[in-house]
Amino acid sequence: MFTGKTVVVTGGSMGIGRACAAELLARGAGVVLCARGRDDLERTAAELARTHGEARVRAVPADVADPAQIERLLDTAQDAGGFEGVVHAAAVLGPIGPVTEIDPAAWLDTIRVNLLGTFLVARATCRRWLRSGTRGSLVLFSGGGATSPFPRYSAYGAAKAGVVRFAETLAQELGESGIRVNCVAPGFVATRMHEQTLAAGDAAGAAYLQRTREDLAKGGVPPELAARTVAFLLSDASAGITGRLVAAPWDNWERWPEHLTQIQGSDVFTLRRIVPRDRGMDWQ
Repeated sequence: MFTGKTVVVTGGSMGIGRACAAELLARGAGVVLCARGRDDLERTAAELARTHGEARVRAVPADVADPAQIERLLDTAQDAGGFEGVVHAAAVLGPIGPVTEIDPAAWLDTIRVNLLGTFLVARATCRRWLRSGTRGSLVLFSGGGATSPFPRYSAYGAAKAGVVRFAETLAQELGESGIRVNCVAPGFVATRMHEQTLAAGDAAGAAYLQRTREDLAKGGVPPELAARTVAFLLSDASAGITGRLVAAPWDNWERWPEHLTQIQGSDVFTLRRIVPRDRGMDWQ
């Protein structure tokens, strides 16, 4: 499905990003991985190369909130023969606790990495694709707080809500170019981020702390499901699908091509404001 194609994967050293890289390699793609932590990145790249071949795996340490480092990452992908897909999985959880108690600098840094970083990666990618006429596919990641309030994780939630609306907006801006932009909500995937919740204790809130413990005990949603969703959105099977938020565990996305006209002609799988009539109220 992806033989001869190259895909850039940010946050590729662990968790969902690593699962995406492994899935794409298994389907024949070459990958260019990036992450801030050099040791974890090099370890992951070496492990993937042993399975899939050194020629198909490249690793570039990079901070996605630094435009110069993003350009270096994309230069590496360009040198590999060009790239037609980008998976932006890099993110941080940020400060945990009530808005009145958390550090403003930590809050802002979370926005910098999660939202500004998404903007910078998308901007640099799309500028190159527009210049070359590449009809590429860009997949971003949503997360907790994107579609409902996320108490005590306000920076993360606000950033991820912003990512979804950014994906919808960018998809419309690029509609005539053939470049597609979509966003994936992976569900509760057991990653290192949840270790931060456990370490935060009461600051995370009793209800969410208990839910995290329970979901971790059950194993959570496998990261491979998000990876398969990403592969679908990068593939020709999803042609015509853009500007959508895909909930990997629940949206039956494999059947979306059967309903392409309905999806394209509506606001399904997008963020929207709820008004009284949506809830059976007739006073407005």
